Amino acid sequence: MAETQTLSVLDLLPKELAQEAETTRKMLSRIPDDKYDWQPHEKSMTIRQLATHIAELPSWITMALNTEELDFSAQPYNPKKINNTAELMQLLEESIAVGTESLSKASEEDLLPTWTLRDGEQIFAVYTKYEVIRHALSQLIHHRAQMGVYLRLLNIPIPGSYGPSADEMNF
Repeated sequence: MAETQTLSVLDLLPKELAQEAETTRKMLSRIPDDKYDWQPHEKSMTIRQLATHIAELPSWITMALNTEELDFSAQPYNPKKINNTAELMQLLEESIAVGTESLSKASEEDLLPTWTLRDGEQIFAVYTKYEVIRHALSQLIHHRAQMGVYLRLLNIPIPGSYGPSADEMNF
């Protein structure tokens, strides 16, 4: 009978980040440099805003592990200005690297303290640091799918995420 290997959350999170990073690279690399100001609707983010947010999300792992909260009133969100896909991919790689490094240094106990998302006195959420990391990965997946819709509307072939896309299938 084979022995069962016990895996910790910190054994699993880096693997999940690496898998989602690979899929994210494929999606973001398809953005044409001349489409960064495009948006599908006036209430939607531009491709620049959405792509920058996606590229920054892996760095939320580091933020979660090294802070107790994010207070928008004290730390207004000022995303890095991205002007082309080369800059976007560089930001993504930097975010993946810092997120991966932070996970490699973390202990299971580091995942347990609470972390708060707020705007001054208004509290949006209180999570464990583990939940913030999972939330960041979920947001990465969610917004990457949103980017897929943007690209589809621009008639840009979509890469597969968890199997081939319709653009990759031979019908």
